[in-house]
Amino acid sequence: MEAFDRRAVWTPPPRPEWLAKFNEIGALMNIRSIVPLTPESLIAEAVANTGLTDFGADDRWRKHFAKLLEAIENEAKLTPFGRILTRSDFIIYLEARLRITEEYKKHPEIGDEVIKEPVFIIGFGRSGTTILQEVLSHDPQFRSVQKWESLFPVPAPEEATYTTDPRIQKAQELSDVVHAASPEWATMHAWAGNLPVEDIEFTYPAFLSEVWATAFQVPSYEKYFAEQDVSEHFEWHKRTLKLLQWKYKGKHWLLKNPTHLPRIPQLLEAYPDAKIIFTHRDPIASGDSVVNVLGVILYWRTDDPYGGGVLDEWILADDRAALWDNAIDWIEKGIIKKGSYSNFIYKTFMDDPMAMMEKTYRELGLDIDPAAFKAMNDHLQSRHKSSHGNSQKYKKTDREDPIAIAERAKYKRYQDYFGVPNET
Repeated sequence: MEAFDRRAVWTPPPRPEWLAKFNEIGALMNIRSIVPLTPESLIAEAVANTGLTDFGADDRWRKHFAKLLEAIENEAKLTPFGRILTRSDFIIYLEARLRITEEYKKHPEIGDEVIKEPVFIIGFGRSGTTILQEVLSHDPQFRSVQKWESLFPVPAPEEATYTTDPRIQKAQELSDVVHAASPEWATMHAWAGNLPVEDIEFTYPAFLSEVWATAFQVPSYEKYFAEQDVSEHFEWHKRTLKLLQWKYKGKHWLLKNPTHLPRIPQLLEAYPDAKIIFTHRDPIASGDSVVNVLGVILYWRTDDPYGGGVLDEWILADDRAALWDNAIDWIEKGIIKKGSYSNFIYKTFMDDPMAMMEKTYRELGLDIDPAAFKAMNDHLQSRHKSSHGNSQKYKKTDREDPIAIAERAKYKRYQDYFGVPNET
């Protein structure tokens, strides 16, 4: 059977009335000249806002930036609101790059910071990565990157003011803009100024990331990214973490990013002592959810969210199964070493969360603190009583559907190897 493409049957939610009208009026204007997205315009604005001019000696990012903006202009079909959101975001990322560069110049000792045994949560989107990071963040041995410090990393966060820093409110206001434009987002993903973010959210200033294909229909950039040396991405990743831990560090960084899955060997080159928690969920169930989530994210900026043919790797069953085939091969070859990873089964976690947490800790050799486990359990109990995060309804594949049966065969090696139960 030909690969089933869930993108073809996904329907975006209705826009808020105010936003639909805004885009309608904006379309009557010369919006590209009113809201320019040229490299020169964005860079000039970031320089004017910060008073800084040095983006760093390594100029490779400029080519990535230019390629990305070219793809956005030619392929992304931005709405007027999408252009405004994009310009606002990119200026923030450029300002962050300027400020990080300046901070390293003033304090070169930041480069001497050592990142020891970071813990990475890696798996398909919608396989439990967010809830796992959220729960683990209640253990004080872990330090996660919150949204506010990912957007505004300078000055370096300090432990004494970490929960009261005024940048939290600034980041929250930016989150509120998205929630106003896309109310359904709050039912899909926990997203706020003081919540942990995925690694892609603090590597924006490198402009070399798979994140851009999840935010814009940019097939030419996606192809360009696939041809690049992603070690540069991890260089910026590490550079940012060193700054963020300079004045406030934990025993382990707790990090999360589904898009690390195809690039684990490069991640391990950057962090040889990394510990990995692989999250596993029925790939058909997670596939349904991924299409819904990515469609909504793309819809923030365009009326044609799935018009560009990007994201095959995360949506089509053959491509998704191949990602795990590679991971299995890396385990079998010892690239991912025994004792450095643990398998987190989403369904088992939902049935008995603390038993799964204890298994994960023991397999990774992490310290188990009864008080921390109580805090995690208390959080889960309170979370179950709220409607916060991932409660949106969407079309799900039926177990007897020929599509599901055909796809199940493609995922057999993956589910058998890791013991992933069916949910559909």
